[in-house]
Amino acid sequence: MKKRKREDAEEGMKIVWLTPANPPEPHDYIFRNGRRHVRPYYFEFISHVKNRWAGKTIVDLFAEEFKGRPYDYYVSAVKCGRIQVDGEIVPISYIVKRSQKISHFLHRHEPPVMALGISVLQKEPDVLTICKPASVPVHPCGQYRKNTVVGILQAEHGLAPLFPIHRLDRLVSGLLILARNASKADLFRQQIEAGLVKKQYIAKVKGEFPEDVQIVDANVDYNAREGRSTAEVRDTSSDTPAKGKAACTKFTRISTTGTHSIVLCEPITGRSHQIRVHLQYTGHPIANDMLYLSEHTTVRSAGGMSADRAAVKSHHSLESSFYDKCLDEYEENSEDEFSIDPMCTNCPNLDPKGYGAHEEGLWLHCFKYSGPGWTYECPYPDWASIS
Repeated sequence: MKKRKREDAEEGMKIVWLTPANPPEPHDYIFRNGRRHVRPYYFEFISHVKNRWAGKTIVDLFAEEFKGRPYDYYVSAVKCGRIQVDGEIVPISYIVKRSQKISHFLHRHEPPVMALGISVLQKEPDVLTICKPASVPVHPCGQYRKNTVVGILQAEHGLAPLFPIHRLDRLVSGLLILARNASKADLFRQQIEAGLVKKQYIAKVKGEFPEDVQIVDANVDYNAREGRSTAEVRDTSSDTPAKGKAACTKFTRISTTGTHSIVLCEPITGRSHQIRVHLQYTGHPIANDMLYLSEHTTVRSAGGMSADRAAVKSHHSLESSFYDKCLDEYEENSEDEFSIDPMCTNCPNLDPKGYGAHEEGLWLHCFKYSGPGWTYECPYPDWASIS
């Protein structure tokens, strides 16, 4: 389905609602102060009423479940049709029913990422390898859609479709392998699941890492709410089941100054934050990893993120009265290079709320993947040299 638009000929204004079928384009990006931003755009988020939502008013549902925006916003959004049920505008007192489709049309602001280019390492008929910059997620997730590796490669290199065969955390840099067709992606997946693929990372950690090889065999328990994992050694003598999933990582010191060490990291399994939490477990966390430098961390706020947890699925027609209302509110702000929406809770800022600070990439870098008859490598980052 293509982008849909309605133009006011006299005013020269338009609102364009995007769907997943609209590929990212080069002009979608704005570069400021070393960061890559996405020009805000209108987007439809779709969700279906869950059992616990049924029986609530449409406004109370959004105010309780999607706390990134104030109550008054949801009242206005329902009244003007930016929130609809089964494609219809409903009153603010409307009681939702199980399995109904809820659409939220909003002015979407994606978080910025570091303005680092994506280096194509090898381009083969079936495989593409790139050096992923830190801070950029691999594929659409949460609030990110265009500011992703897949989105940027499509916009700036015309490379699509792409199938990432492994993932790197958003703040991690390094080698990323992408299949260029589904059959090649499936072959890689089979090799990974069979344990035939070897993964190698490099990290800069605190302190003097032990000279002898260290093997950490500790379960990894990932807490999605906190965005953090914990490690726990399995106790074979106890009947109490260990938390999390079995995980094992091999660490080998490459060099050290006593203050910092460069460590080769070889994960045998693949769990969320496995290398980061296993390094913390050894007493040598990644030297700039604020999430694991301390045993304690602040619980991540859900503010500003909840609305994007709804699955994006399809696009449907809007009531003409809704279009008219939006067109009355729409205005151009050429000085700021993007359109200001008076109803948007992020405008006139380019960034969404909660993303005003600059981010630093983790000192963790994937540099080699190898499997049956193939090896792909990525250059070391600058921080990997210790003099």
